[in-house]
Amino acid sequence: MDEDEPRVYEIRIHGCPTSQEALALQDPIERLLCPDPDHVPPCEIPWSFTLAGGDDDASTALVLGVHTSGGRAARVADRVRALVGETRTVAVSGGEAGEWEELVEQYRVEKGMG
Repeated sequence: MDEDEPRVYEIRIHGCPTSQEALALQDPIERLLCPDPDHVPPCEIPWSFTLAGGDDDASTALVLGVHTSGGRAARVADRVRALVGETRTVAVSGGEAGEWEELVEQYRVEKGMG
């Protein structure tokens, strides 16, 4: 059971040499999170993407923001890790709600909180 309160987590997928390669990972990760895009909303876990600098100056990271408990965020990171393979590093950390306002709002709306 996930005992912590839901909040924003960032799952960073490092090791993409270009932003185009990072963006190409979005579709398969979307299908992992939401296998049926035509389902009745909401998704089980609210999610969104952005890009950030990678491990070094020459790479890009795809950042998956999720609003969930820490345990579920870790399980999503494990699934993403299995999907993208061992050539990329996948790390999960706490995110700043202010940087993911649309994600926080999506969570509130879907939970009937506002």
